[in-house]
Amino acid sequence: MLLEKKTAIIYGGAGSVGSEVARAFVEEGARVFLCGRTPAKLDATAAELRAAGGDVNVARVDATDSEDVENHFGSVVDQTGGVDISFNLIGLSDVQGHPLTAMALDDYMLPITTAARTQFITATTAARHMGSRHAGVIMAITAAPARLAIPLVGGFGAACGVIECMLRTLAAEVGPSGARVCWLRSAGSPESFGPDVGHDEAGQPGGLGDDAYLARLRDETLLKRFPRLGEVATTAALLASDRASAMTGAAGNITCGQIVD
Repeated sequence: MLLEKKTAIIYGGAGSVGSEVARAFVEEGARVFLCGRTPAKLDATAAELRAAGGDVNVARVDATDSEDVENHFGSVVDQTGGVDISFNLIGLSDVQGHPLTAMALDDYMLPITTAARTQFITATTAARHMGSRHAGVIMAITAAPARLAIPLVGGFGAACGVIECMLRTLAAEVGPSGARVCWLRSAGSPESFGPDVGHDEAGQPGGLGDDAYLARLRDETLLKRFPRLGEVATTAALLASDRASAMTGAAGNITCGQIVD
């Protein structure tokens, strides 16, 4: 198994992406600590994973609070001896579907400030601990608007850019200690878009406001489809594993060819 005897903390572990990543990590042998601000959702996710044989723990952690994150991280270290993987999948509360000229400043800024604050707190907390152990992987997820000019995404693209820029800097700083910093860059998975948006390539709910807009984004990919959540999660497990030990300061490109490196 890719992550046997590894310990992982997943922030936003009850979300659509977070829970799928947690499932992949458990299947690959990791001990997983799910964090978030909604205990009921975390407990439901944990119960499902435990029923499948997973070693899963739950904690209410506010990723905007540095003391809360530090205290929890320290408690996991005390329990396990060290954290091998820290993965921030916190939702950004972004508002999309409107041109910038029609957006309120606060709506534009919210995902940017949320991303900057939570990613900084969780990533630097992990870096301090992992640096002393000379091992570990710090991870995040971004999306194609970090690199492409895509309309109607509000502050989401800027937020993704902030995450990637910060993680590149952190990778340069922690690399000499042996810790790695990587992120997934996705084209978006239809299962995570919500019920009130377009339809995916199979006719199932999952778009960004209307079918024509979604179809245009899909047609820009080389595979003419979007990555499914399962594909995101299995790539995350690979990136977190020792098989990707030469990767740092880099994105795992899972855009189905929307971005070509």
